[in-house]
Amino acid sequence: MPKAYVFTRYGGPETEALVEVDQPRPGPGEILVAVRAAGVNPVDWKQRNGYRRPGETGSRAFPAVFGQEVSGVVREIGADVAGFAVGDEVFGSTVAGGYAEYALLPVTVAAHRPAELSFPDAATLPVAAATAYDGILQLDLPTGATVLVTGAGGGVGSAALQIARALGLRAVGVASEGKKDLVESLGAVHVPSGADLAARVRAVAPDGVDGAYDLVGGEVLAEAATLLTDRTKLITAGAPAPEVEKLGGARVERARNAAVLDALAQLVVSGRLDPHVTRTFPLDRAGEALRTVEEGHARGKIVIEVAA
Repeated sequence: MPKAYVFTRYGGPETEALVEVDQPRPGPGEILVAVRAAGVNPVDWKQRNGYRRPGETGSRAFPAVFGQEVSGVVREIGADVAGFAVGDEVFGSTVAGGYAEYALLPVTVAAHRPAELSFPDAATLPVAAATAYDGILQLDLPTGATVLVTGAGGGVGSAALQIARALGLRAVGVASEGKKDLVESLGAVHVPSGADLAARVRAVAPDGVDGAYDLVGGEVLAEAATLLTDRTKLITAGAPAPEVEKLGGARVERARNAAVLDALAQLVVSGRLDPHVTRTFPLDRAGEALRTVEEGHARGKIVIEVAA
């Protein structure tokens, strides 16, 4: 039987286990993929702790497989699927977990993997990079405008800086001092995180910023708002809707479609987006991979690789 890394109930790392599971079967509009790589994201451990995405309803069935994004090879096609065939190399968002030897993908959020795009890099795009892409496009800033990205040292933030640069924007990234080199390597101006953030941003952007993409929330979001003359150019993926709406901004609107995945793949292939996969782990060490992200030690993206 195939293996998967799961959590058996809500709680901490003690709820996690590598177990044998039944092989999933694709339903209508789904494809079964033999996983080659799975991206690791903060939302994974947050869901283990009981977090529910906005709008998510119903009770979660246990054991629940970790993971939201994978790349791999199509092994089976569900009904009403067009454009995909057994043997295709693909990447996308999962139906119910991706830290596994097999995963289901809805074809609406799956794309073909270009030969120039590695399986590990492809596995980082559907969640973090797509969230970054959606937010930067939602800001709709003109070429040459300045965009502030808070939480710029993480997977979403580092992708947002690069996508902003690819669209001709000046990027200012807020991150810890330890991630200064990373932020600057992505062509952005680094601003250290911490108290009095707005003053430090004004030191490098005296006229303020034209847009802000917040990935932190709380006081960081509130300070970012003070730098804008047009609060509709404040977008967050780090705070709930009521928190940002009272400041005049909005939550990021996720597109969650194959067109975004294709666009991201082309950015990587063209050299304008580096997923920054900094470390990989085999499936039987998925717990270590998740802990690296949960404890905040990750620089760039962590990926689980699954042997063919």
